[in-house]
Amino acid sequence: MYELLRNPNFLRLFVGRIVTNAGDSLYSVATMWLVYRLTGSSTYTGIAGFLSMAPSTVQFLFGPVVDRLPLRRVLVGTQLAQGLLVLVVPLAAAFDVLSVWVLLVLIPFLSLLNQPVYPAESAALPRIVADDQLVRANSLFSFAYQGVDAAFNAVGGLLVAALGAVTLFAVDSLTFAATTLLFATLAIPAVDASDRDGPAPESRASRSSTVDHSERSTAASDGGRSVETSAEGSVISYLHDLGEGVAFVRGTVVAKLIVGAVVVNFAVGGALAVLPAYADGLGGASAYGLLSAALGVGLLGGALAGSVVERFPFGRVVGLGNVVGALAWVSAVAVDWLPASGLLFALALVPVGVTNVLEAALIQTLVPDELLGRVTAVLGSASTAMMPVGALVGGVVAGAVSTAVVLVAAGGSLAVLGVYVLVVPSLRRLPPVSNVSTLTAE
Repeated sequence: MYELLRNPNFLRLFVGRIVTNAGDSLYSVATMWLVYRLTGSSTYTGIAGFLSMAPSTVQFLFGPVVDRLPLRRVLVGTQLAQGLLVLVVPLAAAFDVLSVWVLLVLIPFLSLLNQPVYPAESAALPRIVADDQLVRANSLFSFAYQGVDAAFNAVGGLLVAALGAVTLFAVDSLTFAATTLLFATLAIPAVDASDRDGPAPESRASRSSTVDHSERSTAASDGGRSVETSAEGSVISYLHDLGEGVAFVRGTVVAKLIVGAVVVNFAVGGALAVLPAYADGLGGASAYGLLSAALGVGLLGGALAGSVVERFPFGRVVGLGNVVGALAWVSAVAVDWLPASGLLFALALVPVGVTNVLEAALIQTLVPDELLGRVTAVLGSASTAMMPVGALVGGVVAGAVSTAVVLVAAGGSLAVLGVYVLVVPSLRRLPPVSNVSTLTAE
């Protein structure tokens, strides 16, 4: 870990991710709670969840853009635009025109601007760290994604109760400003055009185990394509790039994993949408922040455990882990008492955090650099496609029946994923990540 943190480019990317995730956590807590307080309806929080998650389903469209444009410009531009947009809420409140409709219009635009960020960061990591550091790098990034979320979800809940949700939007704009400055100092090596076709899914032999960018193009500091392909900007070329990302994923074990993830994400989308209403019965805004923090703590624990369990067979870790996680999740709903429920929710998501880290390392190790943005975006869109639908359905079901039904269904989906991995031979037999030499499903 220490060696990674001595890498200045990794450190800037990592710190930038921490800062912006802190702001995102405050924004998420403030948004869902403000929608709930303005309407008192889980149906509206379901709609808000749908609008927030729906743009992730088109993340794959940004893959060719990420692979084509300089990564530094993508990161800086998205942070700057989001920082300006979040100021709409405090301005609307200042002029006494804030309503739930302002939020429902704003939410999808902010989410859409965030879609290129994760593929860009994922594409940047293998260019700035060595192959044998990818699992550790992804563990640290999962800490940034989930650990900071856990802390600032709790802080966000307390700040909402103490200061009001609108204040957190103003704070969020400052975090975007700080991240914009950090990302502006990145130097990300470019991928040479001659490597564009890359190796087949079975091999990544062209990648060196160390990072040596001395022979990269002069455009390398932005992390974009080399000059030879800078003129390619046609729609045909874009569609070709997009097709390459989809074609690479087809027929791989990752594609099979997505099938199970779709079920989980549908149910989890519903759970996140009804969490404000569920927390309101346990103590209000502070309870909502603490429950959100518990979910983040679980994902963080799994992320940090990823580098520990990477030596065990991938299939068994994912399969058995999610079955155990399902039992913990359903127990949390049954207990319905905040300290115990929070702990059980956290334990339930540890296997999910482990899975996230191991899958990311698997993909980044075996997918060619020049395809990584496209492949990551395709996988992101496919795996999260049902989350917004789940949020919408969950909000409606909770309004008609109860939040407990939606939450129990989310726990059941973890069991479905675990059993699915254990009964599909090509998934169950997956060895440790370091021993996987191909993504092709047998």
